[in-house]
Amino acid sequence: MTGVFSLLPEGRPGLLAPLLSGAWPAGGSEDHARYLAAGGYAPLPVPGRLLDRIDAVGLRGRGGAGFPAAVKLRAVRDAPGPSVVVANGEEGEPGSVKDRWLLRHRPHVVLDGVRLAAAMTGAERGCVYLSDAPAERAVRRALDERPSELRVDVVRTEHAYVAGEETAVVRRIDGGPALPTAKPPRPFESGVGGAPTLVANVETLARIALTHTHPEAAEAVAGAHLVTVSGAGTRPHADAGAGGTVALAEVSAGTHLKVLADLCGHGRAEAVLLGGLFGGLHGAGWTDLPLDHDRLRAAGGALGCGALHFLHPEDCPVAVATEAAAYLAAQSARQCGVCVSGTGALTDTLTAVARGHADGDATGRLRRWSQQLPGRGACGLLDAAARVVASLLTHFPDRVDAHRSAVCPACADPAPADGRRFTVPVP
Repeated sequence: MTGVFSLLPEGRPGLLAPLLSGAWPAGGSEDHARYLAAGGYAPLPVPGRLLDRIDAVGLRGRGGAGFPAAVKLRAVRDAPGPSVVVANGEEGEPGSVKDRWLLRHRPHVVLDGVRLAAAMTGAERGCVYLSDAPAERAVRRALDERPSELRVDVVRTEHAYVAGEETAVVRRIDGGPALPTAKPPRPFESGVGGAPTLVANVETLARIALTHTHPEAAEAVAGAHLVTVSGAGTRPHADAGAGGTVALAEVSAGTHLKVLADLCGHGRAEAVLLGGLFGGLHGAGWTDLPLDHDRLRAAGGALGCGALHFLHPEDCPVAVATEAAAYLAAQSARQCGVCVSGTGALTDTLTAVARGHADGDATGRLRRWSQQLPGRGACGLLDAAARVVASLLTHFPDRVDAHRSAVCPACADPAPADGRRFTVPVP
């Protein structure tokens, strides 16, 4: 199965359901009339009641960290002064397409979420932050179709791994570069223009809107996830993207990875890279992993942005980890010395391992660095690089050792730093 599909029970409201039901032509964008006909832009609720409902159903942010949405909303609401709501649609993870898909095809559900978040926090300004040109056009059309009582700006940035980090978002909206800043303060304390700011992923905001439209299904809406599934099976050509079978799916919480792999043509997979580049590699036992924040964390992984990249038997996990580290090193904002030196050292040492040139202490250094580096950068990039390396050493020690005595065909060429293996086109 490829393209866009849903595994939600029949009749359950979802973010992909209108497209799959034929509510608008494939490849098109949901317009204002169709969104209204489906119950969108319902009258504003009593803000406290909607916030309590979001809290009760346990909605978590979909940007990567999985932080409780109600906690962020309350932090901004309770901060002094006028506030700002930002819909963050800048997907830094090369293996994720859900945010761009939503902005291109369902801009009104995102804008409805902005409207509701503003009502809950008392915000006087909204902003949609993105880097995708088709998404920008769709959002601007949607704003023209329904002028908002809330001021909503659209801010375009250059695509980069760190450009969607919340302090980078604030910095860019304020006219600076899309680069992270030191914390504290965090945006909920001092964000856009110094105002308390909610930076929320666009899927999070869309689920807030869907929760308001379908209160009877609020728990199911909060538990579902948009998931990007990819996997090449072989090293792709430079212009081929992720290759293989690519899909955007909406699934219920707890769906096992094996179910998605089989449906999307990755039944032969022997491993998976979780959460874009953030959740690490997982080998034996990955088929039993569910799409659940807590259970993945207990297994040493992370759901992150919901991107799953499957490794087939012909894929080498050492090559995959080396390409991931090289990409992250190239994407470093180069503001933190520990990030520059840390990602560089991880990449150089992994490259030596992959090419069969590593010295006897290489594995020990990689293990030590992967334990020491997390939490030392201004954003999560360094943590992602360390987790990729740590998970490689944990789940594939034999494959790492095998590179000492034999040349690995999959690792013969230098690892590209452009993320081509993980890059996924928007379906």
